[in-house]
Amino acid sequence: MNNTNITNAIELLKSDVKKVGFICAMDCELEAVTRLFDGASKTKYGSITFVTGSICGVDAVAAKCGVGKVFAAICAQTMILGFSPDLIINTGVAGNLSDSLKIGDIALSRAVVQHDMDTSPLGDPIGMISDINVVEIESYLPAAHVMKSCLEDIGINCELGVIASGDQFIASAEKRKFIKEHFSAISCEMEGAAVGHTCFVSGVRFLVVRALSDDANNDSPEDFPAYCVKVSEISSKAILAFMEKLGK
Repeated sequence: MNNTNITNAIELLKSDVKKVGFICAMDCELEAVTRLFDGASKTKYGSITFVTGSICGVDAVAAKCGVGKVFAAICAQTMILGFSPDLIINTGVAGNLSDSLKIGDIALSRAVVQHDMDTSPLGDPIGMISDINVVEIESYLPAAHVMKSCLEDIGINCELGVIASGDQFIASAEKRKFIKEHFSAISCEMEGAAVGHTCFVSGVRFLVVRALSDDANNDSPEDFPAYCVKVSEISSKAILAFMEKLGK
């Protein structure tokens, strides 16, 4: 996008988004976000502890959902009902599927898919979500474009594309190839599409922002724990740059 379009997207964001929610799967991801909070306080709903406060003068709420799509959906729905965010950002780490990205770069969602959703024996496309009858759920693109611009400004390599989620840690060439080729996905993880699904049915804007911790291949069981904490900090830099734009 050119500068004029980015400026228009920022103005649209400022008009539409007064509170931002952040959902992370793991403690290290959440800590990287909540470290940015001013005036942080905690509220517990059920088993989920929500941190509220502000980032760069913008109201914010954050929580750790746990690993997997069910935990992510529970957290997203509870956040929506309890805190009414205008935009939910699912952030943290992910596996890389793109030839243009490497460990430490960031994947941004143009759309999300559930790669393990499969009712194809009934004649449906693989990945189609029953009842809403879509495969791809589109993210809030003004936020995606502003985030991409912010990352480019601070020198972090990123790509905007499809992010695929499933209840599987991807660590094989065969599964990696299937997800990449079938869904044209740039990244894979375990929560983003569940957050997107929940937001879609609840009428809430969303975006997935994932720093890459591994290449979703045979090396991933070693790479993921080695890089998880380090690349979570890169996600934090992305969030700060975005919130600075939103708060100006």
